[in-house]
Amino acid sequence: NCLGDLERFDEALVLFREIYARHLALLGVSEYTISSGANLTATLLRMELCGEAKTLLRGQLLPVAQQSLGADHRLTLLLNENLTAALVGDPAGTRDDLLEAE
Repeated sequence: NCLGDLERFDEALVLFREIYARHLALLGVSEYTISSGANLTATLLRMELCGEAKTLLRGQLLPVAQQSLGADHRLTLLLNENLTAALVGDPAGTRDDLLEAE
């Protein structure tokens, strides 16, 4: 996105949070909502907010994507990649996190 290209991640994060919240409120579980959630988690990872990304991915996005889109859908695979990056990149991560990332 443009703000990310300009390294204005704080502003991008505010927008991605708002977009995800609005998609969730207006559309419920949809491919658009999951896609906006993937954008949000990617921005969280760029800002090294791995703990928040893990919580969002594990608690909301991945279970919904797997159930509604299937395990082999491109967005589900992208969310799995984001979770792996969050697990490996979290300085507060545990040994179990690293085992899960494998």
